[in-house]
Order: sequence, then C-alpha cells, then structure tokens
Amino acid sequence: MKTTILSLVFAGCLFFFTQESHAQTAFPPASSSTTIEQGIGIKKVKLVYQRPNVNNRTIFGGLVPFDQVWRTGANSIPAITFEEDVILAGHKVPAGTYGLFTIPTKGDWTVILSKNVEQWGAYQYNQSEDFLRFQAKSKQLSDKVETFTIAFENVKQTGADLTLAWENTKVSFPIVVNQSQEIMASIDEAMKSEKKPYFQAAQYYYNNDLDINKAVEWANEADKGNTKAPHIKYWRARIQLKAGDKAGAIKTATEGIAMAKAANNEEYIKLNTQVLEEAK
Repeated sequence: MKTTILSLVFAGCLFFFTQESHAQTAFPPASSSTTIEQGIGIKKVKLVYQRPNVNNRTIFGGLVPFDQVWRTGANSIPAITFEEDVILAGHKVPAGTYGLFTIPTKGDWTVILSKNVEQWGAYQYNQSEDFLRFQAKSKQLSDKVETFTIAFENVKQTGADLTLAWENTKVSFPIVVNQSQEIMASIDEAMKSEKKPYFQAAQYYYNNDLDINKAVEWANEADKGNTKAPHIKYWRARIQLKAGDKAGAIKTATEGIAMAKAANNEEYIKLNTQVLEEAK
C-alpha cells in the first residue's frame, strides 16, 4: 500500500515538473514579426508585418498562387498606419490603420487596403471590406531575396516608395504627402516668436522650389554673425546661386571654405568648394 502511494506521489510530481518545463520552454516563431516606421516630411508611416523565408521553395506561382488574394507575408496580415492623409499610387487615403493584402500575378500586382486590420491569413478575406484596390508595378530581380522584406525606398520630404521583395520578385508603389500648406503656416507662426527658424525655413523653401527671394532673406539672417558654422555658409551660397546671385554665392562659399579649413572640416571644405565651382 505504501509503495503504491509513493508511486502515485512520484508520478504526480513528475507530471507537474514536466508540465512546468514545457510551460517555460520558448520556441522561436517560423516567421519573425517586424515593425518599421518611416518619417515622411513631418509625419510618420508605421508598418507591422511577418517575414517568412524562401526555404528552398518556389514562392510565386507555387507556395503563393498567382491571381489569388495573398496575406502578404505570413500569419497575420500587415497593418499599415498613416499619421495623416496620404496619396497612395494616385489615390487619396485618409489617416488611419489599414490591413494590406495583395494579388500576385506574372505581371502587375493588385494591392488591397482593407478596413479590417485584424485578420489571420486571407481565409476570411471579404472584398466588401476593401477600402482601396490599385495596381502596382512588379519586376524580376537577379539576386534572390531569402526573407520577405517590406521597405521604404527613395524617401524624400514629400513621399517615398513602399517596396515588397521576396524570392526574385519586387513590387513597389508610391506614397505621397502634401504638407506644404501646413509647414508654411507653421513657419509663418514660428517667425513671430523670439527664436526664429531662419536656417530651417530657408532650407525648406529652397528644397521645395518656393519663394527664393524669401529663402535668400532668411539665409542672410541665419548667417549674420556666423563665424563657426560652414554649413550655414554652404546653404546660403546654394540659395544665392539658385536666386541668380553668382557673385554673392562665390563670396559666401569662399568664406565657407576658409571657415571649414579653420575647423578642419573636410566635408564642408568639399561642399563649399562644389558651390564655388558651380558659381564660377
């Protein structure tokens, strides 16, 4: 009787410790989860997605059939969040979070923004929940991409390209933002304060082909009393040159070269020299 009781106790303890061991074991997922965030202008785009590997499989036309809705990765569908209204491949999209599906083909793909973000796979996909469908260009790659990758490329102040790459296929489409009025209004408001952002405002007007005379005025203000900032000389010279003031650009760039040499700043020796050569 005692032996039986001890056996039961031992078996119970063994079961308990075995269960505890399994509960504490961590297994890595087959497809990793990734979050990327990209600033475009003064706002951000955030994307959460899953990254499967090729693993010696045929992906498109094999594991992922052509002409069928695909989850675009593994497990849950990607979730893309826009902090502000954007233009996606020419289509206006309000700020918010959307699910991302695609339909792979041998040619251009179909990209789908879904109003239903919480979906595992494409098994419950419902076209009535689509917010937007549009075509995206695809191309074949010479080098294989082992791990499914979504990335922001060609990032500028006014937009970026969102790219999807896996196996030997790459798909991309543009995201464009129109923040000019908002930024210009914020610049006007900031110019009323004691600490005026002359340098940043001049750069913005220069980069976005806005009022060049105003950019010159602000660049001149930013450069007043400047004895140690060759980068300000560089930008002022560029703005002067764009405004057609070659003599002013030559003078400012020459000062910038001397200032950069005194600071042993090779980068701005080179950049000011480039402006000087253009002006001449």
